[in-house]
Amino acid sequence: MRVALGVSYRGTGYQGWQSQPGGNTVQDRLEQALANFLAAPVRVMCAGRTDAGVHALNQVVHLDCDAEREPFSWVRGTNRFLPDDIAVQWCCAVDDRFHARNSALGRRYVYVLRESPVRPALEAGLVGWSFRPLEAAAMRAAARHLIGEHDFSAFRSAECQAASPVKILRRIHIERRGAYWRFEFDANAFLHHMVRNLMGCLVAVGSGTRDADWLQGVLRSRDRSLAAPTFAAGGLYFVGPYYDAALALPATTAAMDWLP
Repeated sequence: MRVALGVSYRGTGYQGWQSQPGGNTVQDRLEQALANFLAAPVRVMCAGRTDAGVHALNQVVHLDCDAEREPFSWVRGTNRFLPDDIAVQWCCAVDDRFHARNSALGRRYVYVLRESPVRPALEAGLVGWSFRPLEAAAMRAAARHLIGEHDFSAFRSAECQAASPVKILRRIHIERRGAYWRFEFDANAFLHHMVRNLMGCLVAVGSGTRDADWLQGVLRSRDRSLAAPTFAAGGLYFVGPYYDAALALPATTAAMDWLP
């Protein structure tokens, strides 16, 4: 039996998604909770690995097991063994051909940024921060250079394990809500640190340090050293993957209404 789960988590206290020897990752905590619930070892496959400090609203995982449970039992039973900052949101039985990563048609991220002369306090670890005023028109003009199929090597970390740096960036939407900026990214897939590296460049343009056409030159160069520094992890949220509508997997969670 193959089961898909939607998982949300606050990444502040974890060393990212992927299992590590120290055990302090979201995957380690989730697999341990599932093992306690099922009384058997469990391995899960996720739709997209997140870095240390990065959050998720609807991370999708799949697992294979012999146990049969009602969907609500999977949710409540697993959450009983999870810490407060990780929670299963939904459960669906899926066909054996479903794969959380390979079946995804695309993935979405949101970066939340506070523009303020003073650093965040209540939102520390949950938003990025710019003390410089940002210009929306400049950032949107720069973002247009990134849309489409490109080699994103200039925004790829040295530790990236992706087979190819070529990705299709379908959409970047930038809007301001009071003191907070929301940057939405939609692509078929993302490279390691890609969104955070793009954010560093967009903020450089928005603050007037660079002009919009500079970002086009960085993209074409394929040279990571020419791009801005990697932006902070705390403001980044993995909204989740999306799949063929025929699979009828939940695409939203309650936390999406909370996010600014």
